[in-house]
Amino acid sequence: MFFNLTKRQLLCFGAAALIGVPIFFLVKATGNVSLAALSMMIVMLPLFFLAMYEKDGQPLEVVVEHFIQTKFVRPKVRPYQTDNYYDALMRQ
Repeated sequence: MFFNLTKRQLLCFGAAALIGVPIFFLVKATGNVSLAALSMMIVMLPLFFLAMYEKDGQPLEVVVEHFIQTKFVRPKVRPYQTDNYYDALMRQ
């Protein structure tokens, strides 16, 4: 790979550059270079997190998907249910 980066990292860094550099020049037109640099960093930061962050070998979007599933989608209490073979035999 290029600079020893993965395809995912190259894609995210390229997208961050495509979004961040025009933002820098648009905000720089106001005359405040510090504000332009800060706004560019704020816009590019989520893409850097997508490229670099991993937890237990999983990328950021998988970690966020699991978090959303456990907190909002699935029920809070999931009781353990077993199929008792003795009861199944007695029902027949």
